Amino acid sequence: MNLISPQTSPSDSRRWAALMIVCLAQLMIVLDVTIVNVALPSIQRDLHFSQSNLTWVVNAFLVTFGSLLLLAGRLGDLAGRKRVFLAGLVTFTAASLLCGIAPTQGVLIAARFVQGIGAAAQASVILAIIITEFPIPSERARAMSAYVFVSVAGGSIGLLAGGILTQALSWHWVFFVNLPIGLATFVLGQRFIRTDSGLGLEHGVDWIGSILVTASLMGFIYAIVQATAHGWISAQVLGIGAVAALLMAAFVALEARIENPIMPMRILRLQGLIKASLVRGFLMTGMYSTFFLGSLYLEHVRHYSAVQTGAAWLPWTITIAVLSQGITARLVARFGPVRVLTAGMGSAVVGLLLFSTVGPSTAFFPTIFFACFAIGLGIGMAFMPLLTLAMADVPAADSGLGSGITNVSQQISGALGLAVLSTIAANRTKGLLSAHQGLTSSLIGGYHLAFIAGAGTIAAGIVLAFALLRPSRAQPGLQLADPPAADDAARINFDIEREAA
Repeated sequence: MNLISPQTSPSDSRRWAALMIVCLAQLMIVLDVTIVNVALPSIQRDLHFSQSNLTWVVNAFLVTFGSLLLLAGRLGDLAGRKRVFLAGLVTFTAASLLCGIAPTQGVLIAARFVQGIGAAAQASVILAIIITEFPIPSERARAMSAYVFVSVAGGSIGLLAGGILTQALSWHWVFFVNLPIGLATFVLGQRFIRTDSGLGLEHGVDWIGSILVTASLMGFIYAIVQATAHGWISAQVLGIGAVAALLMAAFVALEARIENPIMPMRILRLQGLIKASLVRGFLMTGMYSTFFLGSLYLEHVRHYSAVQTGAAWLPWTITIAVLSQGITARLVARFGPVRVLTAGMGSAVVGLLLFSTVGPSTAFFPTIFFACFAIGLGIGMAFMPLLTLAMADVPAADSGLGSGITNVSQQISGALGLAVLSTIAANRTKGLLSAHQGLTSSLIGGYHLAFIAGAGTIAAGIVLAFALLRPSRAQPGLQLADPPAADDAARINFDIEREAA
């Protein structure tokens, strides 16, 4: 994307360069989540994983990544976002090296845990860096569009790249590919990302609150990822979930009565942040499993190779890329974020319903093509307005925490959606097999029900969006329109606010 024009000032050039750097770091994380899935069969063969232990190659990353986002985001506010971002980048890159050279199952899983820690540190402050670098609403909209593109379209790129690397080289290279990218991102980040001192650590860090919230989120995510294997009402899942809930209650009680909490309760009074996070939860729960279930359909029913499966998602990727060129931002400025958001969610519902009609001999075009296109269109239209609504009223001093809450809501709802919809698909398939239907028709029946359930979840999110995020009747596009008085005044106000923070 051409984000820097010839007329851009040196200061503006630095900001847009910083955007591309943090987007590159985000792309590394998104690629890692999907690229590893393609390599799992090769990893299983080489390191002799059992089927149950193999899931921890994925789950180890998800547990530490999701549980540390909130803490890392707040540390960015306190210690400086650039410092936290670069520390996370170094940790993630070093852990990628350890993953690539891992000689045993234990080493690989431990390295994946460390990778999740690094990913949480860098991902938690990326949104905060973007909103502080781009205070002008129209510029922020363009920056958010770029972030959405790499966050979502990177998944299909990961599937394609994972297939190519695994087939042409070996599974080790799905981790080694992070090394040159991480090194280049670190060097460029040192130069172009603005150094910020943060609010300071002189008043101490709420370590007890940090431990409570991290342990609680880790418990919730662990219970979710184990639900598919052990069942939602198993003693293991219910017990860990109950402990996580108690830890979260203790965390909230602590934060309400100490002087310097890791999560000031004022953040929960930001209506845009909380309501947009709830709507995002429904969207992510409904569509997060699309890659997983859709890829299983293409590989197990249509017998696509890993490379063909990655290529099949290109309509999704290309659609989001086109929308990120400013189309979504202009739509939001014209119609308002809520209308664009709900239209996008409606398109995602259509895409999932199209997927629920595929059969063993369904041609890629038009059904699968338009299903991928509709979901890509929906995500490209929905994610940027959601991010804009969530971060619009977050003060600069709390932007790291706001970024962390946004990411946590996305990760937990995504993990929940994957676990729930996978369980629905598996149970439906087992039921059809017990009714003496063939394996292929039973698999398809399970996928169909999961896609319909996902579409219903997103449809419920549309209703919630209209109820919670009511658009302004007078000026639907006001949220993203440039303020009347030119950019200089807005920048001056922003600088004053930052210095005060």
